[in-house]
This record gives sequence, structure tokens and C-alpha cells, in this order.
Amino acid sequence: MISILANAALQAGKKIMEVYETDFGFTEKLDNSPLTQADLAANSAINNFLGSMGIPILSEEGAEIDYEVRSEWSRYLLIDPLDGTKEFLKKNGEFTVNIALIEGKSPVFGVVYAPALGIMYVGSIFDGSYKLNIATDKVFFSRMLQNRNRIPFIKENRPLKMVTSRSHFNEKTETFYKRYKRVFGKPELEAIGSSLKMCRIAEGIADIYPRMGPTMEWDTAAAHAICKGAGKNLYTYPGHKELNYNKRDLTNPHFIAL
Repeated sequence: MISILANAALQAGKKIMEVYETDFGFTEKLDNSPLTQADLAANSAINNFLGSMGIPILSEEGAEIDYEVRSEWSRYLLIDPLDGTKEFLKKNGEFTVNIALIEGKSPVFGVVYAPALGIMYVGSIFDGSYKLNIATDKVFFSRMLQNRNRIPFIKENRPLKMVTSRSHFNEKTETFYKRYKRVFGKPELEAIGSSLKMCRIAEGIADIYPRMGPTMEWDTAAAHAICKGAGKNLYTYPGHKELNYNKRDLTNPHFIAL
């Protein structure tokens, strides 16, 4: 399953990079903007690759599927073909392709691919999570696995680190940071885009990621599976219950990853 999802992500990443490497200006997601072109091309590539599996697909580009239909699904694929739109437009490389397999209301397989950075995270609750450095999309995934590094990485005497959104640091996040600092001491802060924040938690090179703003289920599912495979998790805040999926409203509550 991981191999199939990873190859779908590679195909989507290739389509995104064809647009990303052109000389486009800072245009928002309009009908024919470069961002929209990349988004739709990636979504099409994923659907073409995974469509024959016979598993329902829920994507940001197909979010209008009625809850009455979705509620009957015991397993489905949850996709964000291009996560980190602001980072794509800024051309800082911090955008990802996110693909997750959901069983019931929980992510069990996940792939997060950052094509501009040449990094892929793969993970499952069954076989753990791994980080791969990908030099080219022509490399077979089976060969990539020979060079995989299991996460989390253990680093002794590392200072506390909090990851935050590069584009969505708000007053509620600031309040959470101050409360955390009072209890645990002042953490280092790292701002980064897209689902890479949660992957930092899975790697074990950051300790906590508070998200005190709106996200959608497809923003988090793939990285959530990777976190779970690495012994981490995403919890609602407040409430501290594991984030779940295929809700009537696909908007996530506030959460923390740790």
C-alpha cells in the first residue's frame, strides 16, 4: 500500500514541478492561475494512478461529496494534491502532496512528498514511519526503500522545539506559546509551511506543533498517519482526544501534534 501511495505522490509531484519551475507571478487560486493548474494536474495524476484500486477517493478538489455517501465508507483515500499554497506561490519549496488511507475514522497509511525539497515521508500504524531522500522521480520506490531512515530520530540533549505555521501564526498560537513556556521553559521556534510541520514532530526533531486555526481533514491525515507510525499523535485542543476523520463537517478543530 505504501509503495502504491508513494508512486502516486511522485506522479503528482512531477506535475506540480512542471508548473512550479515556470516563471509565474504571485497569483492567487483563480480559475486558470499557475496554482490552480498545478493543483488540478496533481489531483488528476493521483486519481488516474489510484482510481483502479476500487477505494473511494476524497480530495480537496472533490470535497462536495455528500456526507450521506461518505458515511457509508469503511475505508477511503484522503488527498490534498497541493498542500501549502502560500509556500508554492512564494517559491520557498515548503509545499507537499498528501495522500492517506483512512480506515473507519483513523488514518492508517500516509505519504507526504515535498517535491521541491526532494523529501518524502511514508508511514503506517503497522510498519512504522520513514524519511526518504529522493533525488529523482525516475528512481523506483523499491530502491528508495533501501535508503530509508526510520523515524523518529533520537537526539540526546536537544533543546525543546516548537514548530509553528509560517503563514498562520496568530494570537491564539501566541497565547499557547506563552502558556507552554511557563510550564516547560522557553522552546526554540521553527516556522515552516504545509504538513511538513507534523513531519518534524514525527522525525523527533521538534516536540510540539500547536494549530490554533482552521485546517481541513486532507491537510492533516497523511502526516497524522506518519506521526502515529512514529509513536506520535494529533490531539484536539482543548479536549485531548485523537483527531478523527470523515466528519460531517470536514473542518478540523484546533489541535496539537506531539
